[in-house]
Amino acid sequence: YRVMTQEQLNRRRLLKFLLASPFFAGLTQLDAAWSLLDDVISSPEEALNVFDFEAVARNTLPPAHYGYIATGVDGDATLRANREGFKHFQIRTRRLIDVTDIDMSVEIFGKKWDSPIVIAPAGSQRGFHPDGEVAVARAAYAKKHLQILSTVSSTSVEEVIEARQAPVWYQLYPTDQRPIARALIKRAEAAGCTVLVLTVDIQGGSNRETEKLWAKRDTRECSACHEGEVFTEPKAYIARKPMFEGLNVSRVTAIAPLDMTWDYIKRVRDLTSMTLVIKGIVTKEDAELAVEHGVDGIIVSNHGGRGEESGRATIESLPEVVEGVQGRIPVMVDGGFRRGTDFFKALALGADAVAIGRPYLWGLGAFGQRGVEAVLDILRRELQTIMRQAGTLTIPQISRSHVVHHES
Repeated sequence: YRVMTQEQLNRRRLLKFLLASPFFAGLTQLDAAWSLLDDVISSPEEALNVFDFEAVARNTLPPAHYGYIATGVDGDATLRANREGFKHFQIRTRRLIDVTDIDMSVEIFGKKWDSPIVIAPAGSQRGFHPDGEVAVARAAYAKKHLQILSTVSSTSVEEVIEARQAPVWYQLYPTDQRPIARALIKRAEAAGCTVLVLTVDIQGGSNRETEKLWAKRDTRECSACHEGEVFTEPKAYIARKPMFEGLNVSRVTAIAPLDMTWDYIKRVRDLTSMTLVIKGIVTKEDAELAVEHGVDGIIVSNHGGRGEESGRATIESLPEVVEGVQGRIPVMVDGGFRRGTDFFKALALGADAVAIGRPYLWGLGAFGQRGVEAVLDILRRELQTIMRQAGTLTIPQISRSHVVHHES
């Protein structure tokens, strides 16, 4: 047990008071507690769960950089909903089954992975640790996880693939300039990427108030590193990103075209032989249209609550997307996943894999590669535990019968 100072005891009393306030109505009390405790861990090995890494990252990172991770949009209702949604699903556990051997492997597009836990794309990772995406790639290699790289990464796709020692999937913000989209796609394909993940959930941008509030707390002079914001000044924002090196970005006015429609899918298809996944589908209707337009896979996503303020959790959207797909293409999901039980619920509802964003960024910001590896270890351990409790020896054995849904 940790020996607490009187100051820490006083802060815990304050925490108990705060947890009873309406401010935390949208969070589970345990999640809120872990996000506020200030007796932070000093090494990855001390972590009990992924929330331990958030506390370290919040204390370590510059306020503006932490705000980039923490933000939702508008009043952060969708960000909170992504966590609240899991409360509506309960797991039906089983007894007296030999659960000695657990196999968490999954197969996606013909390739086998040791775990259904995927590293989601996130931009500007050197803002969280000097090694950025390279540290994450090395962790992905060490723990054998699928990694998706962001268009606005702070490291080139070639360098990340070298660190990963295997191809990664490439997430695409096409911009509103077709020659740039074409160049990005061709570069990713030439580097060895096998899957292209087209993000479609930020057309028109998003109002990230929490990010702006944290930035106000940052007293550093940031102009040397930042020359624009992703939505208000996109050409300045992307100019320093490695994937745009050598490209003329002077005409870029948006990182996602406002006129992007289903016809755009065919144009992307014609540009590449990579497998095409759409990230950002949340309804049955759009899932059906995705299949009709030849999309190879879907990631159910609201951009981690930072894409739109729908107030709807991705775990709540997942069942109707699965219904729309009818098993014809893989369905993955992201948004608010923090516990092994969260992953289990998504897999039971029909997801083929589940992607994480903030948890591994917390690990990166806290301890670099070691932090990312520790986050992955914790989540795999938690998933294995609930699989044993539910009597499921393999991922395909996890079915809809293992969860029940309650509105309250």
